[in-house]
Amino acid sequence: MSSRADRIRIALSERFAPLSLEVMDDSHRHAGHAGARPEGETHYTVILVSPQFQGMNRVARSRAVHEALATEFANGLHALALTLRAPDELG
Repeated sequence: MSSRADRIRIALSERFAPLSLEVMDDSHRHAGHAGARPEGETHYTVILVSPQFQGMNRVARSRAVHEALATEFANGLHALALTLRAPDELG
């Protein structure tokens, strides 16, 4: 069975065809917090650059990512810290 991080990478890659994608498991930093589980895999940071974000505002981007990961949220994913950019927004 694949890790949640792997499943997140696959789902986001399939949905957004990213130019850049980083998925980091931050669960260890949230031990004892709401939504944390002893086995981890509950809190992640995602940095995603995709042409599909062009013309979308921050809220629409976040909603699109949450929709793409709906199955993960239904199965224990608790929180995402998101940095979502279109290619022309890179410094």
